[in-house]
Amino acid sequence: MKPLIFSLACALFFTSSVFPQDWAKSRLNNSPRHGEWADIKSGDRTIKAFIVYPERKDKAPVVLVIHEIFGLTDWVRGMCDQLAENAVIAIAPDLLSGQTFADADAARKAISGLTKEQIQNDLDATSDYALKIPAGSGTLAVCGFCWGGGVAFTYANLNPKLKATYSFYGQTPDDPSKVANIACPVYGFYAENDERTNAGIPKAEELMKAAGKKYEPVIYKGAGHGFMREGEQPGASAANKKAREDAWARWKTLLKQLP
Repeated sequence: MKPLIFSLACALFFTSSVFPQDWAKSRLNNSPRHGEWADIKSGDRTIKAFIVYPERKDKAPVVLVIHEIFGLTDWVRGMCDQLAENAVIAIAPDLLSGQTFADADAARKAISGLTKEQIQNDLDATSDYALKIPAGSGTLAVCGFCWGGGVAFTYANLNPKLKATYSFYGQTPDDPSKVANIACPVYGFYAENDERTNAGIPKAEELMKAAGKKYEPVIYKGAGHGFMREGEQPGASAANKKAREDAWARWKTLLKQLP
C-alpha cells in the first residue's frame, strides 16, 4: 500500500494517539492493495476520504463505508482494505474532517453534534465522487458500523442510487417515512448481547414489510456490540470472533451479488 499523507495526522489525531489500534494499522500497512486519500468538495468545505482498490482486471462495485462513533479510525480504514480484498472498491469519508480531539470521548461528542444535513451532504458528495471513480462499475452500496450502521440505514432512504445497504449493529428506523423511499435491500448484522440496538428490529421489520421493502436482519449468537471490530483484535472472545467470521462469510456472499 502506498504511504499515507501525513498532513492528515491532525485530522485523525485522536485515532493514533488516544484510540490506538496497532493491530489494525499493521495489517493495513502490510496490504498489497492500493490505498489513497482523496479530497472531496462538500458544499463550502472539503472533506477527506480514504479509498482502497481491489486487485482485479475489470471495473468494480463501490462500497461507501460509514465509520463508527469514534470516527475514521485505523480499524475502519483496515475494513476498507478487507472490502477491497473481496473485490470491491471501498471509500470511507471522514465525517469529522478538519477537527482535532483530546480523546475518544471528545470525538464521540463531536459525532453526536453533527447535523443531519451535514451528514447527508457529506455522504451525497462522497457518493457522487464514488460513482465517478474510473475503476468503478457504476454500482454503489453502503455499509456502516455502530453509529454508522444507523446512518447507513437512514441513508438508504435518502439515496435511490444505492444497490444494497449493510447495517452493522446500528439503530433502526421507527417511522414509515424513514423507509418509504428505500430502493435497495437492507441487510442487518446484529449481536445477541445488544438489546439496546436489537429492541428496534421488530419495528423495523414491520415497517419494511408494510412498505414492501427487503430487510434481512441476522443476530449473531453470543456476540456483543461492535463484534466486527472486537472480534478482530488480539484477545477477542470466542463469541465475538465467531460472529465476525460468520458475518464476513455472509457479507462476502452478498458482495458477490452486487451488479
